[in-house]
Amino acid sequence: MDIPECFYRISVKALVLNDTRDKFLITQEEDGRWELPGGGLDWGETPQSDLPRELMEEMGLTATWIADHPAYFFTVESSSVPGLWICNVLYETTLKHLDFTPSDECIAIDWINKDNADKFDLFPNVPKIVELFDPERHI
Repeated sequence: MDIPECFYRISVKALVLNDTRDKFLITQEEDGRWELPGGGLDWGETPQSDLPRELMEEMGLTATWIADHPAYFFTVESSSVPGLWICNVLYETTLKHLDFTPSDECIAIDWINKDNADKFDLFPNVPKIVELFDPERHI
């Protein structure tokens, strides 16, 4: 696949924090790997319109609040398509509840930070946000 150097796949992700705001939510996909909730930003959509749809489709969960501005923005190379770079834009998000409906994109949920990241089989973008995540920014 010939991908122009200026091309990035944009994914908007929900940064759902636990009650003490020192860990964030990840979802386990059917293949066993763990990912951030959210997905590719559809053409013409905003993160505030795309994220609620993604959360409902993947997890059956309702977003009650999505921040106006990103909390984190980073790039990482795709693990499945060599040469494809992905841009993740994370928005702090509040969910109505965590009683998710299982799907192939969410068979389990858990909380992660630097202290427990090594226990998960992670998609390549998740170690990057684990590295960048600073609970002090979310007090």
